[in-house]
Amino acid sequence: MKIVVAIKQTPARDSQLRIAGTGKWIEEADLAYEVNEPDAYALEEALQLKEKHGGEVIALSAGPARVAQTIREALAKGADRAIHIEEDMGALDPLAAARLLAAAVKSEAPDLVLTGLQSDDLGYGQTGVILAELLGLPHATIVMKVEVDGGAIRVKRELEDGWFQQMEMPLPALLTIQSGIGKLRYATLMGIKKAKTKEVKRLTAADLGVAAESAGVVLDRIYTPERSKRIQLFTGTPQEAAAQLVEKLRFEARVL
Repeated sequence: MKIVVAIKQTPARDSQLRIAGTGKWIEEADLAYEVNEPDAYALEEALQLKEKHGGEVIALSAGPARVAQTIREALAKGADRAIHIEEDMGALDPLAAARLLAAAVKSEAPDLVLTGLQSDDLGYGQTGVILAELLGLPHATIVMKVEVDGGAIRVKRELEDGWFQQMEMPLPALLTIQSGIGKLRYATLMGIKKAKTKEVKRLTAADLGVAAESAGVVLDRIYTPERSKRIQLFTGTPQEAAAQLVEKLRFEARVL
């Protein structure tokens, strides 16, 4: 089984964020970077499927030179090889990003494509499903469990209010993986050594035959939430005031 896993490099969660002078993004010079957490779970699921059914896992990532660190981590954990699309993804919307990824995936003709549910930085949650549409693959989102059965897979999807959905899909297919699907592994010392000898194919948009395009979604301004205080007085008897307070806490503050 050949599995392609799309992984993204995102700012580390404990980074100190400052808005850049342009007001359109954060100051990247201050940031440390790490593997996008949902994508880390997608990689873990791919590695577990490989251990059960054989085959290979290919890590696919796009971004500037610093993304090589994320790719090395994926290789150290057990991915067999990697593809690095050397393009600045910061200005691309999910459709433009998915077109780049799709061009790289097509040449591999994988049995399964895995992505994280969404990215920790922008959080669109759209790239995976758009990628499935561009590749013409059946897909499922918010996947919590994957089982391979011959030329098909059975997946468990998380719905709302504690509900789940079981479904069967033919291969090839694309799945977006929910965080927490399993326990993430650490890279071993042997894995880190082996990662240095594994293949990393470096491509550009021109190599993939994808024309550069402007983003359809543009961030106009980012800013920190403004803090404000508001006082509301409840009238009536103590019992009536208490009932109004409970209603506000339950339906507006949502703390009850």
